[in-house]
Amino acid sequence: MSTLILALTAGAVIGLALGALGGGGSVLAVPALIYLLGFTPVAATTASLVIVAVTSATAMSAHARDGNVRWRTGLLFAAAGIGPAMLGGALAGRIPAAALTAAFAVVAGAAALRMLRTRQHADTIVPVRPGRAAAAGAGLGAVTGVLGVGGGFLAVPALVSVLGMRMRNAVGTSLLVITVNSLAALAARAGTVDGLDWSVVGPFAGAAILGAWDGKRLATKVSGGTLQRIFALVLLAVAAFMLIDAAA
Repeated sequence: MSTLILALTAGAVIGLALGALGGGGSVLAVPALIYLLGFTPVAATTASLVIVAVTSATAMSAHARDGNVRWRTGLLFAAAGIGPAMLGGALAGRIPAAALTAAFAVVAGAAALRMLRTRQHADTIVPVRPGRAAAAGAGLGAVTGVLGVGGGFLAVPALVSVLGMRMRNAVGTSLLVITVNSLAALAARAGTVDGLDWSVVGPFAGAAILGAWDGKRLATKVSGGTLQRIFALVLLAVAAFMLIDAAA
């Protein structure tokens, strides 16, 4: 299969997950770039940030039109993660490739298990705790910076349980958080962006943007719980493969 077709297919799947779940698709971008498209771990995490930033911003605009983005809350949550995201982005290039792959696999596996155990509650409301919100935002930023993922698979549960958002609002607002964190991490990696293979990254991002629109429509037809379980099982398999590869 040609590189272009692989990039388009992977991008479409990742965009679909981002649009439907408000996150999660980006955590597949890094392994897709490494194992399907031949990127190094550092280049893959940088390329992933580019893809995630543009895809999340596009998907966010669709959710915003439906009134599902809580701008003030999302920006405050994201603000706590900007510093850690930039610091993590600066440190990522100094981490050995095997260690970066293993760390990514552990985080992806933990996220998959959390998604399998977490039920979606459309009307859940929990009192906001500012300290926990800041800590969650900072932790999310650090993960974004180091591993090159948007962090939506962590942002949605945090926005629901820590900030008391309804699930629909959490999905839309997480895309705002992902966009801000990804751009902050990219700012710290500015010197590595020029070395990316844009003939691969461009089609990948384009397919992801189109997939995100389809993902939003899919979310209205298939239950979020079903989508979440399917994605979590795929993510768990990818995490296991990457952990084995890192240990080899």
